[in-house]
Amino acid sequence: MKKKISALRIAIGLCLLAVLVVAPLTAPVQSFLSIPNTMTLFSNNDPADALPAFGDGQAVKAIDQDAFRGQSADKQELIYTVGSIPIKKVSVDVLPDLRIVPGGHSVGVKLHTLGVLVVGHHQVRTPDATVSPGEEAAIHTGDVLLEINDQEIRKMEEVAPLIEQAGKDGKSVRIKVKRGSETMTTKLSPALDAKDKQYRMGLYIRDSAAGIGTMTFYDPVSKNYGALGHVISDMDTQKPIEIHDGTIVRSNVTSIQKGNNGQPGEKLAEFSMNRNHIGTITKNSPFGIFGKLESDMRQTEETKALPIALSDEVKKGPAVIRTVLEGEKIEEFDVEIVNSVPQDHPATKGMIIKVTDKRLLAKTGGIVQGMSGSPIIQDGKLIGAVTHVFVNDSTSGYGVHIEWMLQEAGIDIYKSDKKAS
Repeated sequence: MKKKISALRIAIGLCLLAVLVVAPLTAPVQSFLSIPNTMTLFSNNDPADALPAFGDGQAVKAIDQDAFRGQSADKQELIYTVGSIPIKKVSVDVLPDLRIVPGGHSVGVKLHTLGVLVVGHHQVRTPDATVSPGEEAAIHTGDVLLEINDQEIRKMEEVAPLIEQAGKDGKSVRIKVKRGSETMTTKLSPALDAKDKQYRMGLYIRDSAAGIGTMTFYDPVSKNYGALGHVISDMDTQKPIEIHDGTIVRSNVTSIQKGNNGQPGEKLAEFSMNRNHIGTITKNSPFGIFGKLESDMRQTEETKALPIALSDEVKKGPAVIRTVLEGEKIEEFDVEIVNSVPQDHPATKGMIIKVTDKRLLAKTGGIVQGMSGSPIIQDGKLIGAVTHVFVNDSTSGYGVHIEWMLQEAGIDIYKSDKKAS
């Protein structure tokens, strides 16, 4: 008898173990586990659409719709029920409605550095020897020269007269240098070039950078905008450019250099920094360039402001990007969201996208340089921007979630009280 009871206990234990192992794999349990404890929604969202379904459907009760629409509260509790039995409570932070105008415009970009940027060293052949005053002064490639003899430096042409005068006086110059987050002072002795009889520092310097990219969005209320989706780095030092100011202008795409054989393609465009001025650049960050528009960006056809989607709302599947392939004409092309990572903190690579549009593939081979910043739209919502192409697969690349670009642009989605435009 004891043996039978023992065997029965073992059988029951094995059955319970099997239930514990198998139950989490069943569809109803997986559906239940997918229901979050907390979530954030805009007041224009339908909570029944935003929350994951449970079983054959879902019943969400105890919703004060007026409060949810942002009229009288910023928090709600949504309750899942099966029949009349409550099974799960979800706390929802309700954000005021926010609508942003998607871009797609091709823009010319010019940045002016904070001080002048050191991009290399060179040797100066003097009557007596060959020297590099910059190296002897322990100035490194990537350093920024802020001041010479207490005089602020903003342009390259401001440097030569100070170096020439110090050389003629037989004196060294005191240079204030910024290296990363540190600032230091060093002394440099100008060297007389035996060939042209000019005093030199032995440094290659630059005070500006230019290129093209794509505007991602602008706020119709504040006129703040975001573009590119990634930081602009110096082509020689490969370090982010610290800017003093900058300008964006309209650009005209003249041709496309198609990407192939592991080499990314490129948009070729023309623009003039003296004409078609659009706005200022005040920030160059890992999420793009940002500033304020000074002219209307709307095309002949009215561009409507769209709601945005937070990172946890983005899903795998079809989407479109807006960009220019010829002239200034903005067009939409099909892409697929291959992967999207919900993010609690700012990060530059939140999505992987793949170009599926046959016309775009035929024209460009996929994602090309100059397309960075192209807005990504899914289900009528602005969800992010194209950032980087995969080197070995030009049909695919990374995207950044729109909420981080808006944050960099100074648009606080959690405190916005803007009305839809």
